[in-house]
Amino acid sequence: MPGDAPCNCCVRVGALSRVVDGVDALRRAVREELQMGADQIKIMASGGVASPTDPVGALGYSEDEIRAVVAEAEARGTYVMAHAYTAESMQRAVRCGVRTIEHGNLIDAPTADLMAGRGAYVVPTLVAYEALHIEGVRFGLSAESAAKIDIVREAGLKSLEIFKRAGVKMGFGSDLLGPGHRMQSDEFAIRAQVLTPAEIIGSATTIGAEILGMTGKLGRLAPGAYADVLVVDGDPFRDLSCLSGQGEHIPLVMKGGRVEFNELH
Repeated sequence: MPGDAPCNCCVRVGALSRVVDGVDALRRAVREELQMGADQIKIMASGGVASPTDPVGALGYSEDEIRAVVAEAEARGTYVMAHAYTAESMQRAVRCGVRTIEHGNLIDAPTADLMAGRGAYVVPTLVAYEALHIEGVRFGLSAESAAKIDIVREAGLKSLEIFKRAGVKMGFGSDLLGPGHRMQSDEFAIRAQVLTPAEIIGSATTIGAEILGMTGKLGRLAPGAYADVLVVDGDPFRDLSCLSGQGEHIPLVMKGGRVEFNELH
């Protein structure tokens, strides 16, 4: 690959990342990203499902490389998140100081216990695999990638059960691409097969704020918070369907104390 080429999983959506090898090169890359305004650093700690050339179980970086990334992030007062699917890749990342695991579908109980003991978070993105399962091939996904997607998709709900049993705090994410963003709120319905509405809402509010280091600013209605507010037609603690679709049951949106959308008149 040319030195200035985007990674293989990003060629369809632009250069969202960079390919870096070696401890010294990683230290420099992290410093440059943070100096240019990054708030956190994300690494690829296992293979991907949309990328065509790496198996899901590939480990990518060495442990020394991961520790170097973590050290540089911590030196700037921030943290590292890691894309990881397999139990082994998650164990390595968490042992090296990674704070949040993105996806985590192929978790096992010992790894979940390790994460809970280290205070690591996970951000499941189960709706992404539903979207790719339904539409991936139509949008150009290879047969090899489609097969990998089915592997992690089938493990998704079980992963929620394992994380919950171990007490690992779960944030809320989607990882959707392009037209798939219209399915974002389907993540609520998928998780509701395992988690309670209160647990799911907490993942998108108070736990999300914890992950970002913004407890008290995000995810709460309280003095000193940012006043990001949704008015919902329904009680999501009883029925999460009022959060589904494209905001049909959300007549008012406030951001930072300013009303951005209002159909209550």
